[in-house]
Amino acid sequence: MPSSSIEKRSNSGLAETGKRTLMRVILASTGVTLGGFSVLQFLAGNHLFALLEVVMTGVLLYGAWRIVHVRNMTPWIYLYIIPTSAFITYIIIMPDASKAAFVWVYTIPLMSYLLLGRARGFLLSTPLMIIPTVLYFEQHKVALDTAGLIDLGNAVACGLLIIAFVHIYETLRAAAHAQLEYIAQTDALTGVMSRGSFQQVLDGSIAEAERSQAPLVLVIMDIDHFKGVNDDWGHDAGDQALRHMSTLLKQRLRVTDSVGRLGGEEFGVLLRNTDSDRAANLIEALRVQIVSTPLQYGEDIVPLSATFGLAEWPHDGRTSNELYRCADKRLYLGKSRGRNQLVGRDYRGAEMPAHSLNPSL
Repeated sequence: MPSSSIEKRSNSGLAETGKRTLMRVILASTGVTLGGFSVLQFLAGNHLFALLEVVMTGVLLYGAWRIVHVRNMTPWIYLYIIPTSAFITYIIIMPDASKAAFVWVYTIPLMSYLLLGRARGFLLSTPLMIIPTVLYFEQHKVALDTAGLIDLGNAVACGLLIIAFVHIYETLRAAAHAQLEYIAQTDALTGVMSRGSFQQVLDGSIAEAERSQAPLVLVIMDIDHFKGVNDDWGHDAGDQALRHMSTLLKQRLRVTDSVGRLGGEEFGVLLRNTDSDRAANLIEALRVQIVSTPLQYGEDIVPLSATFGLAEWPHDGRTSNELYRCADKRLYLGKSRGRNQLVGRDYRGAEMPAHSLNPSL
């Protein structure tokens, strides 16, 4: 998976499951808190305001129950934070309001950054903190004496420190999350996709192909006689051979294609919007390039070749498991026939010409 997409996702706040959990806690706790305040408002004689809080309590608790089924979380986040900020602003400027109600303003940047990420969190929380702060000090005139300036300084400094803290925290969290995702999704030795990441991309591509009915091809590639490379030149040469092969794969494939290391000396290649004929031409060119571009290992030349098994969706299978089994069977058919070739049909059907430059490799 491209690092840019990982970074973009990391900069959008917590992961989706984390957002759902946090939003559920926020909605439920806000609903319970507001329900408690509605009782106090009723006892204080503010019956209309108490009724409004009871209605909002019901809405919030319903949202806490429903949020797990929502597909797109972002509208819900805005629909919670903006009205909540407006409500907080109202309660801190209403006549005879408690001055302590102002502290709820400081929850806005915390929620905004965690749920929306650094950029959108900053853009949303900054005006939602400035507006109630200005209205609060307009409502509660601050004397420009020592005590008044201390109160003003405490409120402003605390708000700025909270924004700075969550901004730095979210920046570091996003960077760490992007790095962890990259490590989890990338093969450390070769820099191509890990097996798990490649499997996710394949499953997603098959799902997309089911909707669009566009063909795709799975190719399994195995480096021929890789054990001999390790035995003759050492494991460092084997590692360099794997990196060399990965470089050739990435150079030859299109930007829409994907490549992953499935394990050992075996690689998977996913060719989107491609049928078996076009895939065979592309892979055959790759096979020729591999043979004609040996590994330069110090002063030694290490010859390399690879065998390929090809399976096309949906003709050879509709699921990833079916495609893997088909491509794997064709791969081993190619190895049994001398290696250094591409096999696109198995022994039960008409076989694709088995191209080979040097069957002894």
